[in-house]
Amino acid sequence: MSSNINESIHLSKLGMRKQTSIRDLCWITIALASLCMAGCSPTDSRENTWSCYKADAHSSSYSSLDQINLSNVSQLESAWTFQMHDLPPGQEPVSSQSNPIIVDGVMYANSGKQTVYAIDAATGKEIWSCKTLDEGQPSAASRGVTYWESGDDKRILYSSGNYLMAIDAKTGKIIPSFGTHGKINLNEGVRDDPQKISVSLSTPGRIFKDLIIIGLRTPDLYGAPPGYIRAYNCSTGKLEWTFHTIPLPGEPGYETWPPDAYKHAGGANCWAGLSIDMARGMVFLALGSPSYDYYAIDRKGENLYGNCVLALDAATGHYKWHFQTVHHDLWDYDLPAPPNLVTIKKDGKDIDAVAQVTKHGFVFVLDRDTGKPLYPVEERKVPASNMPGEEAWPTQPFPVKPKAFVKQSMTEDDLNHYSEADHKATLEKFRSVRYEGLFTPPDLKGTLSLPATRGGANWGGAAYDPGTSFLYIRGNNLPEIQTIVDLDKHFAARDNSMFETGRATYLKHCSSCHGPEKKGVPPTFPSLVNLKDKMGEKEGLEKIRMGGGQMPAFKGLVTADEEQAIIAFLYDKKGGQVTQATSGKTDGTKPVHYGNITGYRTWSDPSGNPAMKGPWGTLNALNLSTGEYVWQIPLANDEKLQEKGGPITGLLGRSGPMVTAGGLVFISGAEDKKLWAFDKSTGKQVWETTLPAANNANVCSFFVAGKQFVALSVGGTKENPSGSIMAFKLP
Repeated sequence: MSSNINESIHLSKLGMRKQTSIRDLCWITIALASLCMAGCSPTDSRENTWSCYKADAHSSSYSSLDQINLSNVSQLESAWTFQMHDLPPGQEPVSSQSNPIIVDGVMYANSGKQTVYAIDAATGKEIWSCKTLDEGQPSAASRGVTYWESGDDKRILYSSGNYLMAIDAKTGKIIPSFGTHGKINLNEGVRDDPQKISVSLSTPGRIFKDLIIIGLRTPDLYGAPPGYIRAYNCSTGKLEWTFHTIPLPGEPGYETWPPDAYKHAGGANCWAGLSIDMARGMVFLALGSPSYDYYAIDRKGENLYGNCVLALDAATGHYKWHFQTVHHDLWDYDLPAPPNLVTIKKDGKDIDAVAQVTKHGFVFVLDRDTGKPLYPVEERKVPASNMPGEEAWPTQPFPVKPKAFVKQSMTEDDLNHYSEADHKATLEKFRSVRYEGLFTPPDLKGTLSLPATRGGANWGGAAYDPGTSFLYIRGNNLPEIQTIVDLDKHFAARDNSMFETGRATYLKHCSSCHGPEKKGVPPTFPSLVNLKDKMGEKEGLEKIRMGGGQMPAFKGLVTADEEQAIIAFLYDKKGGQVTQATSGKTDGTKPVHYGNITGYRTWSDPSGNPAMKGPWGTLNALNLSTGEYVWQIPLANDEKLQEKGGPITGLLGRSGPMVTAGGLVFISGAEDKKLWAFDKSTGKQVWETTLPAANNANVCSFFVAGKQFVALSVGGTKENPSGSIMAFKLP
């Protein structure tokens, strides 16, 4: 059916039919109705097919185009490459996570440095660019832009730093009548003093009529603000409604927290994205964990609406239903991607549903109207916590179907054996830490976590094929060893010098990502070695305060003296003293802040090899109507670690798949710099190309000037640190 729809639309666009039959009109009407129901904007019926993040308001990552298909995908070739120009050569390359959108033949995308571009989608020529940040301001991770129009008023709504702004889609100019001089300060209205916090928007908002609905990215730290959901008027910028994800007294869910938690608890935020059912007028959100992630004596209880699929009335923000995937999260098991709005056949009936992939490897399939699971979910007993004062929730939800798409347990037999010495070290470590399977709580003796903080699923999410009800999911199999310490004691400064206090503060807040020696894990966590050669102190201080890339904002979470101390350490400035109050020492009256100092790092053997056997990354095809997997394959390869004659290793990847009516699944996003196409029915690889840099962005597809294109954002290189957008088409 989709093939016929595409043919009718494409031929009518090309003017190849002089007469249109009633049958043709029916096909076109169905197609246009289907596109409009996707709910991106009123322009969906025109010459564009990917007009919002992840293809449509349902977050399907599905393209109904089939000009590129199984029979000809091997002929794909480069159509054009657009080089972004935020940074001069020689600068540190930036990673790009943008999923471009296409409206009326114009592509809109943002760079890793927060510049928004309008590009001719047929040729790759720049139409305009809008620089949204001043020099020296940090650029946070941002996965795309949002398009809205009303009559001749056509806008790009985009969040840069802690602001939401409106850009004229025709000229690239900021629209001053929106908010205050074209901007809305997202720090305002999130409970805490806007001068002492900094929130951002990592995933684009969604349009419902004249509203843009957004979540928030907040720090995963002690003292973080709450992640309220908000809707703003697209024309004026007026705040129309707010939903408190940490409920206030009298609101549903308040009883799942301590009485005063609403005053101080943070997180429970929608950083990964949302989906909208236009016909029902409902918005569906994927919420993250409350803060702090690993120690939660200040938030005893189930902690609604942390880790919930949350359904709200899109016009008013009124509560509809929720389903909590993790109670009282202690593992950083945020819901990492927008819910997929799907339709499955069950007991002979079509049922509209929500499919939510998770970091811990489950797919929860829920009735779209009620939130009730469509496959059985059991509350099973899980291990208790040994941490002082901690009360881990005694049970957690386990879907009986579908089964997990990644490994959720390991034994000594799963440990790698690259050498006797390395194997002995990993075996000793495995036996020394606490590990009782999934949901083993953090522990002072160390804890093995699998799946860990980077998934399972990651922010690229899943792709849904409406023709088959298949869901395509990328999975990561990466264990971590959590090292839990008393942060204040562990990182106490040895003296009151500015440099030493900065070292202790850096180790406390920054070393879990950038490492104790500041070497980072490029490109996700850049090296901070010789930082003075890469950026000035003013820019470095601004990045500490406001965050940037994957880094959260520390504004309000560290004192002014601690900020200066970190700068002294990072820029190797000796001398100077700080006060006793900010030197990292305590008088014994402060609450103990336990923290994980080894988060976001794969457990490796002493030689740096993954401690657990592969595959470390997979691609999975799940039939949602049966709850069974159709195929599961390793995805990506580390040739150095691949056994001779053995299967490929799989690799960590954050981007998600795109599925098409042409029988294909496209995906990229691993360190081997590949873009692949797979047969969506079998998982057989049918095409690949090598990109100039590692990719961390989802693929899109669109139809313009008689051609179907496949395109994606690619990270920067030494020669072109700003990165690029690459498009492919048939000859």
